[in-house]
Amino acid sequence: MATRHDTAAPPVKEGGAAPGRPPADDEAANKKRARLSRRWQRDMRWSPYAFVSPFFLLFLAFGLFPLLYTGWASLHQVELTAPTDMNWVGLRNYTRIFDDDFFWNAAKNTLTIGIISTVPQLLMAMGLAHILNYKLRGSTFYRVVMLAPYATSIAAASLVFVLLFGRDYGMINWVLNAVGFDHVDWQNDKWPSQIAVSSIIVWRWTGYNALIYLAAMQAIPQDLYESAALDGASRWRQFLHVTLPSLRPTILFTVVVSTIGASQVFGEPLLFDANKGASGGSQHQFQTLGLYLYEQGWVNQHLGRASAIAWTMFLILIVIGVVNYVISRRLRASS
Repeated sequence: MATRHDTAAPPVKEGGAAPGRPPADDEAANKKRARLSRRWQRDMRWSPYAFVSPFFLLFLAFGLFPLLYTGWASLHQVELTAPTDMNWVGLRNYTRIFDDDFFWNAAKNTLTIGIISTVPQLLMAMGLAHILNYKLRGSTFYRVVMLAPYATSIAAASLVFVLLFGRDYGMINWVLNAVGFDHVDWQNDKWPSQIAVSSIIVWRWTGYNALIYLAAMQAIPQDLYESAALDGASRWRQFLHVTLPSLRPTILFTVVVSTIGASQVFGEPLLFDANKGASGGSQHQFQTLGLYLYEQGWVNQHLGRASAIAWTMFLILIVIGVVNYVISRRLRASS
């Protein structure tokens, strides 16, 4: 007679595996979770640097390296025909440009063109922004129209203004002659040529600054205008006592940006010259620092001297930035 032996399974503890069976699946899952957790931590830590790295790589290649190399070249005598042959001259390039009358002429022209172009430009931009701040039909169309000159090519705009300011057949002289004035030689006289070059800058950048002012105006709380209206303030007084104080940081920003842009003016005077050269007119009457740098480096082929001019302009921009910082701090303290 066969004997039957029944064997019962060992009891299983709550929350655990059967004794004698390794929890291989749980260990694999824990390792996978730990691996994913470490990967996630590395991703959260290094991904931001990876996202911004293209900018820094491009800045190092096309910003910082040219700046440092230009500073090094400014301390050497180097020609465009042999850019690798450098002879150490120290600060000689700087002393030579500071003793050069053409450098000071270009600096004065840059200052006057900057003033003539920046002041009317920002005043007109403020007026246009104030008008567009009210509800007008087709306001979007007007905003696009104001931005169109900024999107226009410098070459195309300058060539059109050359035709407008032509001495014999220009429209400006035709209008002046119609009202009884003599013809003006816009390209060869000093002040008319600088006014003509400044008009190109004003036409091109007024709409851009107007949109900046308009955006700042729309951020002003309407409660301030309602309170001023309840107190009996007219629109002009609202503009003086509400709009302008609220736009103080924006005005400072546009002044600084326009000043920096004026110190780097290059395309407009280059294309306005009848001889299409870098001399800024027959008597250098509207030659800017940008044109002077181009003339020394690419016309006269003195790269060392051109590098010294570039670093001088860079130091001027640093001074403008420091002045902006001081003024902005005082404005914040007073407000």
